[in-house]
Amino acid sequence: MYKEIIINVGEEETRVAVLEDRVLVEMYIERSSQQRLVGNIFRGRVENVLPGMQAAFVDIGLDRNAFLYVEDALPSRGGNGFHHGLGASIADVLKKGQEVIVQIVKEPIGTKGPRVTTHVTLPGRYVVLMPTMDYIGISRRIEQERERERLKELAARFKPEGMGLIVRTVAEGVGEEDIAQDVHMLTRLWQKILQRASRGPVPNLIHRDLELIQRILRDVFTEDVDRLTVDSRSEYEKIMELLDITSPKLKYKVFLEERENIFQDYGIEQEIERALKRKVWLKCGGYLVIDQVEALTVIDVNTGKYVGSTNLEDTVLRTNLDAAVEIARQLRLRNIGGIIIIDFIDMQQEGHRRQVLKVLEEEIKKDKTKTNILGITQLGLVEMTRKKVRPSLSEVLQRPCPYCDGRGKVLSEETVGIHFKNRIIELARRTSADTILVEAHPLVAARLIGSGGVNLRELEQKTGKNLYIRGSQGQHIESVSIRPLYNKEEAIACTLPVKPGQVLEVKVEEPHISNTNDGIARIDGFILDIEGAGSLVGETVPVEVSKVYRTYARARLVK
Repeated sequence: MYKEIIINVGEEETRVAVLEDRVLVEMYIERSSQQRLVGNIFRGRVENVLPGMQAAFVDIGLDRNAFLYVEDALPSRGGNGFHHGLGASIADVLKKGQEVIVQIVKEPIGTKGPRVTTHVTLPGRYVVLMPTMDYIGISRRIEQERERERLKELAARFKPEGMGLIVRTVAEGVGEEDIAQDVHMLTRLWQKILQRASRGPVPNLIHRDLELIQRILRDVFTEDVDRLTVDSRSEYEKIMELLDITSPKLKYKVFLEERENIFQDYGIEQEIERALKRKVWLKCGGYLVIDQVEALTVIDVNTGKYVGSTNLEDTVLRTNLDAAVEIARQLRLRNIGGIIIIDFIDMQQEGHRRQVLKVLEEEIKKDKTKTNILGITQLGLVEMTRKKVRPSLSEVLQRPCPYCDGRGKVLSEETVGIHFKNRIIELARRTSADTILVEAHPLVAARLIGSGGVNLRELEQKTGKNLYIRGSQGQHIESVSIRPLYNKEEAIACTLPVKPGQVLEVKVEEPHISNTNDGIARIDGFILDIEGAGSLVGETVPVEVSKVYRTYARARLVK
């Protein structure tokens, strides 16, 4: 597998894309206005202890207090890293006003503050130092038993007394000198953190984790990466300097490409756009629908345009196999965390179900984020979890729609039309003006006017007022402006978007409902009846307005 990293450095944000066989699989974005918090260490003060929730709120100097669970506050037991007193109450461990050193393990998301732990971890290139836990662990991705034993022996030899070490995947095959150097560097860093914690105000930031590019070099740029490309000369020079110290062997894999838009050239911009959509097309012609809600993410698999060539079972299997591969990629790319429910297309054969699950499990192995597949429920749904540490791609790049309040839907023009028809009737009762001007989205305006102006005439009869309805693309579909006018000429000027003799280009949308020889075009919902344009549906044509009425205008084709 050909693996590469593309780094785009901008004025306001740095973006890192990870590609496998030229396909985008992971995205990291860091903006100057949104400092990353995970990994930062604070000296904080306990604000509230909540025995009912077995947690505490800790003031670490941010807008919102951090959340500390009891298991993240319990002191560790020597030798294996497990906790003392697993039945202990949070009130036995922490008191209000107590000062604690905590590390952020989960970014603040939505209305929730950051989650913190007292069990600090300091990642290096080859090992992770755990100053508060006496424990040795080896990455589960290192599978050869002999190599695991070798690394375990090295970790035991270099581990500082009373502290813990986790050996990272990248340490596979690495000599003892590199590991010893890594442990020494991390131990010195922890001593510096303790010195900072012993003085200064509370709350206070006492250690900031590395910036994005440095973290990528530490955590992602490993021996299995074939190429790293960066578009900034200054960052390229910094990368080469850092690799000189940490991993000189990787320097030959780093390239500078000073392009105007490197993500555009590599096709990454288009992939990011697709990663923000609900629907994801599969190679076979089927598609996924991905819905992220607060509690969980639901992924639905559909056959779509794929009809297969042999029988239904084969069609379903092929679609589900393609979906399993794409789902694993989308989880990494979108950085979806928490509970995930997958609704594969129903499979009759048990062998087919096992085949799809096996492919999903194999693809998930490429994901460094801890993921567990829990199996298939009685309803045939696949349940899984993925650790959520940082905000998803959607949470970084998007915000809830201020118009639909995050529902992802808006009211239909029929619903809005009925609601505001009643509002027009109410205003007509209250005002002494003879004329009312209504401004609405073109779809709503067309609904209020009705075919041939039938709804408008009926509304005028009910209210006893002159009504002028104007369509406007700038008007939100759920919002309608209604105001009385005491000058009828002003209403006419406001409402009619065309005038006799005006020449303009319009798109013929449909044939006239009763005279199919004519074509219909619309300007902000205002109807143009174009003589002789019934056969030109879909075409853009020049027309001259011949006569203007209150609800529509007549026009003829310009030869």
